[in-house]
Amino acid sequence: MQFQDRVAIVTGAARGLGAATAHELSRQGARVVICDIDGALAEGVADDIRKEGRDALALRVDVSKIPELDALVKAAVDRYGRLDILVNNAAICPRIPVDDMTEEKFDQIVAINLKSVFFLSRAAGNAMKPGKWGRIVNVSSVGGRTGGIYASTVYAATKAGVMSMTKAFARHFAPHGIIVNCVAPGSVDTRLMADLSPESLQGTIEGVPLKRLADPLEIARVIAFLSSDGASYMTGAILDVNGGAMMP
Repeated sequence: MQFQDRVAIVTGAARGLGAATAHELSRQGARVVICDIDGALAEGVADDIRKEGRDALALRVDVSKIPELDALVKAAVDRYGRLDILVNNAAICPRIPVDDMTEEKFDQIVAINLKSVFFLSRAAGNAMKPGKWGRIVNVSSVGGRTGGIYASTVYAATKAGVMSMTKAFARHFAPHGIIVNCVAPGSVDTRLMADLSPESLQGTIEGVPLKRLADPLEIARVIAFLSSDGASYMTGAILDVNGGAMMP
């Protein structure tokens, strides 16, 4: 129960990697605020946690709206009296070829995947300062290192931005006992892979030395480590969890 009395916010937590992370942090003792654009699904995840005898709060949040991010942090602190952990997981990855990308869609991807990380990290980090302890874990992607494949150029650019932003926030918050790290998953068995054709999916799997997709729980456990006291001398780090598909 290494997160006993800790309070965590997980964005994009209604399904997939976010839900797995919320469950893992909760199993290890955290009180988790589950936020997602799909409020009903977020409530379902919270209900599952409550059925196991643990506390959880579900909130519908559009992470592209800065006032909603500030309200999210306030709601967590109002409910639990503190904030210790933030997992910036929310993201979208529409498969749009370069020639078909529109300004509207470009702005949407940037707002959800990158702008939200900046403004929520700032708000959450400031809320963590009084406790002189905090963990911010950003979820990037192997695409942030490779530039992306299969019509994901803008998504990959935002994920590269998340890596860079991680380092900047790590320096910014270090004097306050808050560490900021990043996980760069490879191909995970979530709905982000659902848009791939069977041929592309098989090609992706063949490119992984372990010859499979990751289970969301495998990534969630790495996020939990970065949220723990065990990561106390790590900040500004990018952890690649990709089955060997990319070895920087």
